Amino acid sequence: MATSDIRLRIGTRGSPLALWQAREVRSRLLTANDWPEAAVELVVIKTTGDMIQDRALSQAGGKGLFTKELDAAMLAGDIDLAVHSAKDLPTFFPEGIAIVGYLPREDVRDALISPRARSLADLPQGAVVGTASLRRQALVKRLRPDIRTTLLRGNVETRLRKANEGEIDATLLALAGLKRLGLADRAAAVLDIDDFPPAVGQGAIAITARPHDEAAAAALAGVVCAATAVTLAAERAFLTVLDGSCRTPIAGHATVADGRVSFRGLLLREDGSEGYEAAREGAEADAASLGAEAARDILARAPNDILAPKDASAH
Repeated sequence: MATSDIRLRIGTRGSPLALWQAREVRSRLLTANDWPEAAVELVVIKTTGDMIQDRALSQAGGKGLFTKELDAAMLAGDIDLAVHSAKDLPTFFPEGIAIVGYLPREDVRDALISPRARSLADLPQGAVVGTASLRRQALVKRLRPDIRTTLLRGNVETRLRKANEGEIDATLLALAGLKRLGLADRAAAVLDIDDFPPAVGQGAIAITARPHDEAAAAALAGVVCAATAVTLAAERAFLTVLDGSCRTPIAGHATVADGRVSFRGLLLREDGSEGYEAAREGAEADAASLGAEAARDILARAPNDILAPKDASAH
């Protein structure tokens, strides 16, 4: 590929799901801009988060472990865009990097993966559920306090295999990722959003770039989804006020209809024994302030120690 043919370089992690997402962004860029195949190059970058598999991300440095190396490549000028699962994004970015848009959002719900049960209620007493997510851990324990959770890291395929081989009784995965990989039929059940609200950003593919890169912004204009940006503005504002990281179980979900945004957020104790919820509705233009207001409402009611949980290794 001649260097002169390349208009944009997209940085991505190397997992099957990350590559699917980056290829989807590439395909949409080529179509929207009527560019030849050679115009957009994918650059696979291994991240610290991919390499650390033996402990929870909260113990190793949080969500930024999935973005640090991609951010560095962008700041160095080696890539122009980076593609991420929005739920993996940290609350704050380094100076010189910003979220510049999202693809249209997929299904936000979680899926139960289990060869032993068709629902959480069907799991046997004392069953073991593997997950690396404190949100999923807390929501499972809220519904089934008898269930034991254990750390389960790895890509989608790895986690499906471990459940299928009986290393654990069940695990939970984002339905969006399963759909994108053609694996939705592996879901034993899709969990109700009222009982099991999603992570902030779940189901959305985020694109980051240098905020003043006009060429990248112009190329993305026909690709990014305005409605998804509104919902994520509410959800990420909620997360920001709560200073959400991998160390606190937080759920948040916004929807848009007829120019109005509805948001619901939840803060949980790690063992699921307590939860604090808030909901807001308002104009799309106020999405961020609605999310922030919901978070402040929860902070006014929740005990301080819920935001400083015990060491996340206690799975």
